[in-house]
Amino acid sequence: MARNLIRRLPILYQNHHHRLFSSATAAVAPSPSPSPSPTDEEIVEMKGVKVSGRPLYMDMQATTPVDPRVLDAMLPFYLSRFGNPHSRTHLYGWESEAAVETARAQVASLIGANPKEIFFTSGATECNNISVKGVMRFYRDKKRHVITTQTEHKCVLDSCRHLQQEGFEPLEEIGRICREKGVPFHTDGAQALGKIPIDVEKMGIALMSLSGHKIYGPKGVGALYLRRRPRVRVEPQMSGGGQERGIRSGTVPTPLVVGMGAACEIAAKEMEYDTRRVTSLQERLLNGIRSRLDEVVVNGSMEHRYPGNLNLSFAYVEGESLLMGLKEVAVSSGSACTSASLEPSYVLRALGVDEDMAHTSIRFGIGRFTTEAEIDRAIELTVQQVEKLRNMSPLYEMAKAGIDLKSIQWAQH
Repeated sequence: MARNLIRRLPILYQNHHHRLFSSATAAVAPSPSPSPSPTDEEIVEMKGVKVSGRPLYMDMQATTPVDPRVLDAMLPFYLSRFGNPHSRTHLYGWESEAAVETARAQVASLIGANPKEIFFTSGATECNNISVKGVMRFYRDKKRHVITTQTEHKCVLDSCRHLQQEGFEPLEEIGRICREKGVPFHTDGAQALGKIPIDVEKMGIALMSLSGHKIYGPKGVGALYLRRRPRVRVEPQMSGGGQERGIRSGTVPTPLVVGMGAACEIAAKEMEYDTRRVTSLQERLLNGIRSRLDEVVVNGSMEHRYPGNLNLSFAYVEGESLLMGLKEVAVSSGSACTSASLEPSYVLRALGVDEDMAHTSIRFGIGRFTTEAEIDRAIELTVQQVEKLRNMSPLYEMAKAGIDLKSIQWAQH
């Protein structure tokens, strides 16, 4: 089966910019023709939810499907070229080591770095921990302050809180002090990699966390950029065999690393095209929803944002209720890392979004394989569900009657 898949994949890459996929699976197997009345076999049931077939996937910030070309690059290192890249005495190790170094160069090229500044890890969360904890622990005798922002990923904030318990002092201010005082500047670039141009030298970045599965690569692999000149030092966060020049011990997973490298190379070549196409789909989605619904608010700046991330608030609609109603569209109300919490997104609250509007937010993630047909279907389903929920909302009825809801003194029982 794997050999047949390898033979079939190259055919799918022809005329890449003239074909559309709804998912990576669609790239290796034809989709069944839609049926007006699904049979029992087409009903998908999981966690008590029944859906007519697999839902549309519009949660690209949570994860992306593996690009078939990435899978094509990875498969040989699972099947025949499976050597340990740290084995220095035979061909299997040599070819795996060469593949890892090629991937290292591919990642470095995408962010304007030197390959020697790239260290492979299990993902961006590990990179964030190495960066925040590793730097502070290495310089613990000289520096005792951490500057962060309220909009950081949860694992960054948790790392800062952990350091606070060890005696470090997180501060709320951030800005020009970094450059003026020679403070190492770390950024979590997992969502930016391959989507917007990054140049670590021009941006003055000292450390950056990167993830494979956010750019159509495999899960379980990430990369840490660690500046060499002027050198930034970190204290390793785990002990072991000293791989990755002692920064991250453990056997480097060659297939995953090769996949991340291939994903970075593809992103570098197709970033401009992908951005134009995703921007067009975002405009189609936003205009389609706004043409049929009132009081729809875009959270965040329309100018300073990645077009594939469209976060909308629907006034007078509870976000969780909307999510439950949109069973045929895979969307979210925020980061998958904080989805277990019913609290409104702390990122939206930090951006100044009112708590009631933050509770009504839905994040639509658009990507490389999203189609116009999926956008149109998402519009239809979203509009239907919002209208249904608003028809049941007394608050919406009062607002339409001209009542200022903020002026009402609500009785507490």
